[in-house]
Amino acid sequence: MKIGFDNDKYLQMQSEHIRERIAEFGGKLYLEFGGKLFDDYHASRVLPGFKPDSKLQMLLQLKENAEVVIAINAYDIEKNKVRGDLGISYDAEVLRLIDAFRSVGLYVGSVVLTQFCSQPAAEAFKLRLEGLGIKVYRHFSIPGYPSNIPLIVSDEGYGKNDYIETEKELVIITAPGPGSGKMAVCLSQLYHDHARGIESGYAKFETFPIWNLPLKHPVNLAYEAATADLNDVNMIDPFHLEAYGETTVNYNRDVEIFPVLNAIFEKIRGESPYKSPTDMGVNMVGNCIIDDVATSAASNQEIIRRYCEALCDMRAGKQNQDVVYKLELLMKQAGLTLEDRRVIAPALEKERETGNPAAAMELPDGRLITGKTSSLLGASSAMLLNVLKELGGLDDSIHLISPTIIEPIQRLKVGHFGNRNPRLHVDELLLALSICAVTDAKAEIAMQQLGKLRGLEAHSSVILSEVDKKTFKKLGVNLTCEPKYQTKKLYHQ
Repeated sequence: MKIGFDNDKYLQMQSEHIRERIAEFGGKLYLEFGGKLFDDYHASRVLPGFKPDSKLQMLLQLKENAEVVIAINAYDIEKNKVRGDLGISYDAEVLRLIDAFRSVGLYVGSVVLTQFCSQPAAEAFKLRLEGLGIKVYRHFSIPGYPSNIPLIVSDEGYGKNDYIETEKELVIITAPGPGSGKMAVCLSQLYHDHARGIESGYAKFETFPIWNLPLKHPVNLAYEAATADLNDVNMIDPFHLEAYGETTVNYNRDVEIFPVLNAIFEKIRGESPYKSPTDMGVNMVGNCIIDDVATSAASNQEIIRRYCEALCDMRAGKQNQDVVYKLELLMKQAGLTLEDRRVIAPALEKERETGNPAAAMELPDGRLITGKTSSLLGASSAMLLNVLKELGGLDDSIHLISPTIIEPIQRLKVGHFGNRNPRLHVDELLLALSICAVTDAKAEIAMQQLGKLRGLEAHSSVILSEVDKKTFKKLGVNLTCEPKYQTKKLYHQ
């Protein structure tokens, strides 16, 4: 993958810009942190060269003066809301985040339960956190929020919330997912600080959309594709255009809420420090793109992948038609078709040739490697084995895994685990290959190629099992599937 983003420049530039913003507010800044901190794979896909943990590494440059406050909506605890990408509940994600922050030396000061109204599950979670030695604060629902500004900015509004005691000059407000109330936490703290005579300010960190790229730039369109189910829409920031005569990009929710935020700032501080939603942001990502062609190409592939994923989700009953329509529109705006994804055609052609499911992967040099269904291996497993041979310079005719190794695994699957499909899944293939690598030098060479798979594109002619999809994800392969199942059964594991 051609590099299009200068990660080192980003780490330096972003941390310096946040330091400048802290100084502007007299030494105390509440930074609303959107998106993923530890594993931002969307950013790494659309900005080749951006490392998934770049935002975390940037914060580590500020860690001596920073602390983390995690916000979680009490209703999300009550509903047992689950993160779709990790499959864990929001309250479990809070614990995971605390462990992750602490493991890299970032100080977690506290957890705040937003929209708290003594929900039993939230009360239980509060007791659990306090039992673990973690400070917990409560922020309450405010009638008429966010439009009833006189009530919001009063002792009966923000004034009723617990004041979060913080020690550092940079307070990072993050959350297990959207809708957790991060912005309200920041504004509540500004209100309490002002009442205490403490100088403090607010800023917002969102990677996307990138404010200083064109509205219809592929990177920004890819963000819309990634948030199609949230109804986020990129738009020109009208407030910034009016104030500065400069065209910048923001998204609908920030633009819609800005007049209310401005009024709240004025009520708390006497005047607003910002003239536009763009002013609130501190994002420097757009200044670190070094190859627009490379980032545009990567973003176009992301748009197509999101479209393919939505089609499969709709087929599985996990997505609605409106999201697919929106992604089709984004495809048209970007001038893309499915033919622009090179791995699709060879996978479908191999399926037509063999009459069974097939898969294809594109190597870094542009070669397309396919795999077909056999009695021993599923198509995706066969494709992966062929790719490892090619990357390792091994002859395609050699058997890296002997049938005498595969057959006992098949007997175990069918005879004892009750599987009807005896063919090896991708994870089972890799386990068998790793065993063979102990005594077979060629199998060891194949295993050494696994690190080269990250960032490669692949396509399956049928929807793969969850175990196969998760394995490809762990390997860093960008996988898409045709929106159809291998069989006509109603239940698919």
